[in-house]
Amino acid sequence: MVKDLTQNKVTRINSLGLKFSALVFMAVLLTGLSITHFFTSYQQQSLQQQQQQSIARTADNYQKQFERYLLSLELKALRAQQILLRHLTERSVGTLPASEALPVNDGSWRQRDEWSGVFSPQGRPANKAQPILQASALAWQQMMLLLQQDFSSVFFMAAEQFIRVAPADWVIHVDKQLPVTTNPLYQLAAPEQNPERTLRWSSVYYDQVWESWVVAVLLPIYQQNEFLGVLGLTLNLAELTVNRSNIGHWSPLNRSLLLDEHGQALQPGVKDSQAAMYAVYQGEPIADPQLAAVAAALPGGSDRFAALAPAYLLTSIPIPKLQWTLLLYQDRAQLLASQYDFRFRAMLMSVAIALLLTLLLYGLMHQILLRRLKRLAQAVERLGQGQLPELFLDNKADELGMLNRAFLGMSREISELVQGLNARIAEKERAELQARKLSKAVAFSSSGIAITNQHLEIEYINPFLAEMLAQPAATIHGCSLLKLFANDMQQLSTDISKTLEQRQHWHGDVLLQPGRQAEQGQWVSLAIAPIRDDKGLLTHYVASLQDISFIKQSQKQMEQLAYYDALTGLANRSYFRDQLRKAILMSQRGYFSFALLYFDLDEFKLINDTLGHDAGDELLVEVARRLKGRLRDDDLIARLGGDEFAVILSDIKDKVHAGTIASELQQAFLTPVKLGRQEVAISASIGITVAPDDAVDEELLLKHADLAMYEAKARGKNTYRFFSQDLNDAANERLLIESQLREAIRDQQFLLYYQPKIDLSDETLIGYEALIRWLRPDNTLVPPNRFIHVAESTGLIVPIGEWIILEACRFLARQHSRGYAVSVSINLSVRQFNDEQLTATIERIIQRTGVDPAYLVFEITESMLMGDTDAAIKQLNQLKRLGVSLSIDDFGTGYSSLNYLKRFPVDELKIDRSFVKDIPEDQNDMDIVAAIIAMAQKMQLRVVAEGVESEAQAEFLKQNACYLVQGYYFSMPLAEQELSHLTFSIKTQG
Repeated sequence: MVKDLTQNKVTRINSLGLKFSALVFMAVLLTGLSITHFFTSYQQQSLQQQQQQSIARTADNYQKQFERYLLSLELKALRAQQILLRHLTERSVGTLPASEALPVNDGSWRQRDEWSGVFSPQGRPANKAQPILQASALAWQQMMLLLQQDFSSVFFMAAEQFIRVAPADWVIHVDKQLPVTTNPLYQLAAPEQNPERTLRWSSVYYDQVWESWVVAVLLPIYQQNEFLGVLGLTLNLAELTVNRSNIGHWSPLNRSLLLDEHGQALQPGVKDSQAAMYAVYQGEPIADPQLAAVAAALPGGSDRFAALAPAYLLTSIPIPKLQWTLLLYQDRAQLLASQYDFRFRAMLMSVAIALLLTLLLYGLMHQILLRRLKRLAQAVERLGQGQLPELFLDNKADELGMLNRAFLGMSREISELVQGLNARIAEKERAELQARKLSKAVAFSSSGIAITNQHLEIEYINPFLAEMLAQPAATIHGCSLLKLFANDMQQLSTDISKTLEQRQHWHGDVLLQPGRQAEQGQWVSLAIAPIRDDKGLLTHYVASLQDISFIKQSQKQMEQLAYYDALTGLANRSYFRDQLRKAILMSQRGYFSFALLYFDLDEFKLINDTLGHDAGDELLVEVARRLKGRLRDDDLIARLGGDEFAVILSDIKDKVHAGTIASELQQAFLTPVKLGRQEVAISASIGITVAPDDAVDEELLLKHADLAMYEAKARGKNTYRFFSQDLNDAANERLLIESQLREAIRDQQFLLYYQPKIDLSDETLIGYEALIRWLRPDNTLVPPNRFIHVAESTGLIVPIGEWIILEACRFLARQHSRGYAVSVSINLSVRQFNDEQLTATIERIIQRTGVDPAYLVFEITESMLMGDTDAAIKQLNQLKRLGVSLSIDDFGTGYSSLNYLKRFPVDELKIDRSFVKDIPEDQNDMDIVAAIIAMAQKMQLRVVAEGVESEAQAEFLKQNACYLVQGYYFSMPLAEQELSHLTFSIKTQG
């Protein structure tokens, strides 16, 4: 029987070796295959993501390039429209190009010259169309130099039933029955379908003369609200999309489709000689079903496309002006072909490596382990039968030899250990019974109990203490009892340790660390007593804890009432002033420098007025919470009242250190505050002064911080500023200027200068801009930037502004009495514009001076209009009812919304000098100025460019149809008596 068992053991060992080898083979094989699969899958996924991002960037770049190209074409079309309008409006008669009438016998009239041809299906146009024919011929001479490089043809379909077109050969081949005013191009831009009179892009249509598919830019032509016809500029579809073949130059795998609004492919090279004139291009069907499904689903996201076309990586980008869509894609199979071959080779290598390692491991394991383990198994079998093994076991110096020797010694000791184990089990059962009794007594105690070792490391806490600490007992086991105390009690921890070393017991009040669910810890009464063994040696400590949080909370509430703000919980003004005096004394004695920060919330009054005082209080509480979270423990923050806060930053090295902390404090205002359902953006202006460098007097420090805070508000708010002597001097100068301004208003020390406004088209002086100057009694001329902001902030700008309007109207009356039909522009300040009596004041002055209000222009800046837009529009409408003109000054430097701009009843835009001064050196400024001019003309607004200082700037503005200018190139602002020296001709009254 024993022999059979031993034989079974040996068989199991052999079987185990084979199974282990098989497991090793499978483990190595699976590991290799898993690594190979993971690596290749990751590589494939990364490659697809990179290619997806690449085609998305490529499509985006193509869209931006194409949109810029279309915009440049639109700008040139608008310039052509202006040229044609100017010739049609002036009906100018110049040298007409030599023309020839084409002999036809079909009842139509055809004529051509060097620049264009004319076609009329009804014979020669009536006499009333002759001025338009001649004016358009002159316009074509000028336009084709501008347009022939960009457009394949340019035509004008006149309401007088004729078409002028370039190239001129078009009129030779056109069919005699071609409709002029009933064709789809004319109808698309005519008033019925285009009441807004805007530029339109046509669909792709067929030009039967040139036998090509084209797209046209269409612009309606009006003269004094009379519709004259449609100006069209055509582009060959093949030329318009010629760059599409270069989209994928980053990867040879890129493919693209250009789709129309119906999802059909646009093939520019397709010709159809059977198509009718003006037939709309229907597109070509997409052969690939997956790409066809994507095209049918447009617009959509890339995830949806991936679901519709699993064989492709693709993206789409819209071209909204033409209602086209670019579809860029790659074939996944082609992209991943190399990856599949790499995966197969890697798997074969993994199988070979796994087989080789398994064979080597099995041979090594059999030689070193299995034979010797068989012998040891037989000995273990004998020992299991209760017999000492007599089988020979080798005594080699390796680990198995040591195991054999240990096994022989172990067999002799087993019997001895079994007897000792039985005795110890009985003893342990008695000790466990006693321990259970003591544990229950401690566990059901109504006080917190902790047992520590002699180093105060916790070995046990009862459930009551675990509940008090709000932590599981397992997380506290092994921690020092002193670590349960709050950080503020670390000095007390040192005292406890020293006391226990001397007397070995301690009693007092301590603050515990806050638990996971609590924001602050509990106050407890702590008693620590020693536990000694039978020999009197200290082995443990027992600690008893009683909750006294209620008593401490009552004490804290009394302190809060005396020293802290009831709303925010911050220090109040009384406590802050007391701490400020202490900080000043410490800085005077040379202990440290400190910084005083003065906070004031920006636009807090607006929040109170709009959302209510409860919302304002809620905002103050949130601000206090954020500021406390970013200050150091040694710093003090207080609420002085309203929305004013102050901070004492102790131990400041220098101003840079204070500025760094102030900048970090401003980070607390980045996230908007949610007040009810309303999210409110907040910011603060901060003034900083440093003691003892700036001052050592309490009131002086507060004054310095307040000055610095107001400087921060003056610099745009949401920033911080340090106190400097310049600020103090500026404050004193401000008081001096305010005092002198009141005297100047009383004594009429102001005078007006006038800067001429020139019309470049005929070099005529058409008006002036009135600019105030202050001439002091000592003949010192004070520029406006020295006193206007003081007058604005003190309200003195209202009487000064009324004086300016009165004097400008008197000047205008004198100019008109001399026969000069000039206008005067007057700047309005923010305070004036918001004055409800402004309209009544201006009306009274107009009646008093008798001037024609049509020659008065009032200039308002963008920022004045973008606050309360409804109130601004109401004020502008009231001014317009007086018959005056309104101008937006410094246009482009503010933040005007075009949606609001079209609602403002203004007549004029003034391009700011900052865009004009770098012309022609700065191409960006030139593009911006050209765009503003085109936009203003489209909105039928006058355009005035200010700050013109060179001939090149004047010439550029003239070429872009901006004829009203002013600047030092023509004249600086002059006093009235100096205006007679101007060399420009003055527009006279008719």
